[in-house]
Amino acid sequence: MINIKHPKDLLRLRRFVLEAQGLLQANAFGRGIAGACNAIEHLGYIQIDTISVVERAHNHVLFSRVPSFKPHMINQLLVAGEVFEYWSHAAAFLPIDDFRFSLPFKDAIKNGAHPWFKNKDKKLMSELLEKIRLEGPLRSRDLEKNTKKGREQEINKAKHTGWWDWKPAKKALDQLYMEGELMVSSREGFQKTYDITERVLPSHTDTSMPSTEEFAEHIINQQLRCHGLVSLKGFTYLRRSAELREEVKALVIEKVNSGLLEEVKVADSDVFFMEVGTLDRKLPRLNKKMHILSPFDNSVIQRERLKTLFQFDYQIECYLPEAKRKYGYFSLPLLYRAEFVGRMDCKAHRKNGHLEIKSLYFEIEHFEHDELISAFVMAINEFCQFQQCCTVSVVDVHPKGLLEDIRVRLQ
Repeated sequence: MINIKHPKDLLRLRRFVLEAQGLLQANAFGRGIAGACNAIEHLGYIQIDTISVVERAHNHVLFSRVPSFKPHMINQLLVAGEVFEYWSHAAAFLPIDDFRFSLPFKDAIKNGAHPWFKNKDKKLMSELLEKIRLEGPLRSRDLEKNTKKGREQEINKAKHTGWWDWKPAKKALDQLYMEGELMVSSREGFQKTYDITERVLPSHTDTSMPSTEEFAEHIINQQLRCHGLVSLKGFTYLRRSAELREEVKALVIEKVNSGLLEEVKVADSDVFFMEVGTLDRKLPRLNKKMHILSPFDNSVIQRERLKTLFQFDYQIECYLPEAKRKYGYFSLPLLYRAEFVGRMDCKAHRKNGHLEIKSLYFEIEHFEHDELISAFVMAINEFCQFQQCCTVSVVDVHPKGLLEDIRVRLQ
């Protein structure tokens, strides 16, 4: 077992971890739509989130890694059948080559092992599925339109017109999607279009149900590829299947015993695993680029892991009452030279093209202020363009003495 105790050893380890995430290289996955496709394939998933105080998480994650990425590219990949939308540990875009590994969860929902809704309306589900099969794709907004005409009137006409009350219909649609009968064929923002699965899937897609052993092998390879260093808990992060967790554990132990994986102990934390020889590789180079990351970025979503490896205690506070927030509604982690150096709470006012930085916290002492501020200003200029903002203002900065310098540089 490798014991990581010295700060220099931990800094080395962080570089390999961030390299696996594509956050050290200037062009790890390529550019534009091809780069976005490569990034999703490498990372295994991109989480979808509804919060829009800044550009949504799935676009933000790719912006942080792929030069020339534009938000419309994800839908292009979806329509082209390069990615698909389903559940990972949350709603996500996933590589189409991983489609078969979505089947066990779909099957568990369908047979009731992991119920999605407490009660499902099988009759309504059957009617909706048949409507889509015969009439073509259905947009989620098509269901919403019915509420405008009066719910009671539409319920009375349901048997004759094929329209339904919105809430039960939306629930039935979600159930069909989670069971795998429907897929999202395209989306405009958060308006999804559903179609039957066989019309959405590319013909070459492998639809064979994986065994538990195959699934475990897939997860281990995927997590090592995109994280570099993984704990047993991390391999099956938020996976519901106890059988799968046990199989992963057994396979990891087997790989350790056969010399493919080695154990790594970071301070007093849980044991992590990495491929043998990783730390003997050439150390990835650092650059002076600061990353403004999404709270749902793949590199920070496992909060305990983040705290152990980077000593960065982080959570988003939008779910807390305002009086209990320390850093703001939706603070974004700031990554610089393999360290998380602070966080920023901001809001994009899209109507007038203005980015408001409500609070900015720098939490690292050993960097020169001029170096840190220069990297931040460069990052903010790129971030503003991504948010479609042309002006920026700063309300509050910690330490307080940096406020005026940052304001002047951002003018």
